[in-house]
Formats: sequence, C-alpha cells, structure tokens
Amino acid sequence: MTIKKARIILIDDHQIVLDSLSWLLASFDQIEVVGKYTNGKAALKHYQEQGADLLISDMRMPSMNGIELCIEARKINSDAKVLILTMIEDAKQIREAVKVGVNGYLLKIADGDELMIAIRTILDGKKYFSDEVVIELALGKNEANDLLQGTSAKLTLREVEILKLVAKEMSTNEIAEKLFISVPTVETHRRNLMQKIGAKSVVGLVLFAVKHDLLE
Repeated sequence: MTIKKARIILIDDHQIVLDSLSWLLASFDQIEVVGKYTNGKAALKHYQEQGADLLISDMRMPSMNGIELCIEARKINSDAKVLILTMIEDAKQIREAVKVGVNGYLLKIADGDELMIAIRTILDGKKYFSDEVVIELALGKNEANDLLQGTSAKLTLREVEILKLVAKEMSTNEIAEKLFISVPTVETHRRNLMQKIGAKSVVGLVLFAVKHDLLE
C-alpha cells in the first residue's frame, strides 16, 4: 500500500539553506519537498496552482517576510499551514507571527529531530513553538539573555533545560522522552555541557546548576 507523503514547500532567500533542508527532509519517507523558492511570491504561485500540506518559511527575506507569506497563503487557502524556521528570536517579531496565526515557530539552531516533531505536530492540526521561542515570549529579550549569558559558560536554552533535568537525576532516555528528542541528541548536549562547564561528572553538572540557581 502506498503511503501518502506530506507535500512541503520550502522558502528561504539563501539557496544553501534550501538545499540543506531539502536534503534533510528527503531522508524522511513520509515527506516530499515539492518546491524550493528563494522568494515568497514564487512559492505562493506554486501553492495556489498545486497546493501543499505545509509551507516552511524563513522570517526575514527581501521581497516578502514570513509573516506576510502566512497572510497571503491564508488568502489562497484559509487552512494553509505555515511553519516559520528562522534565526530571529526577537520577542516582537514572534508575537507578530503568533498574531497572524502561524502554525509553528522554530529556530534554525534546532536539530533534525525537532524539525520533524514540529512538522508532524502541525500536520496533526496542532501548533508547535520551540522552547527557545516560548522562553523568549515569557521572559523577554533581556531576561532570556541574562539567563543564558550570566555565566562564562554561555549555555544555550536547550542546554540549560537539559542541565536542569540532569540535576533532577533523570536518565538520558527519560530526558529524550520528555523533550521529544533522540537519545544521541541528549548525549551530545550532555557532552557539550561538560565541556563548557568543565565538569567531569554528573556531580559537577549538578553543582554548577545549584551555584547558578538553575534548579526549581
């Protein structure tokens, strides 16, 4: 029996990003990239003529940004699904995207596992916003930066999250299940944490978390 693949259109003004994303998504059997465009107008023309299950778009582009693309896509199809994939983590821009009804907002620092989770979540009719985006909306730019850069370690939001879970004595498998990421991804984050903090064991990670008031 042939399984229907989800048809996806990619929009980013950097060709290398389009090619990389297309290559990544091609590794998933249930996905088909039906179009790659460096501008929103061409992508919308394709969408109007042939449709798609999901549009994945960058936020900041020369002729049409991700928010404008979402608005125009909804004029073509009120049920259009749009995932913003960007480096922009400005709270104001994120709020604007939420207001126009984007189905998801993911930062480009995400790994392939999280991107796939976001796609599946949106195709299932739900919304997906990465942890970094949620924290940005909740804390605001300055407070989020203080949380991450208040130490010499310069931890990412994901690393802070994993550090907290490690300090709660959760196993790698438990952390992977809780965060909906793969076990190898958790292990990579743990290695990076130890290198940044200079810890040689889980005890060192816990002591760092306590010192910087990261435990709830």
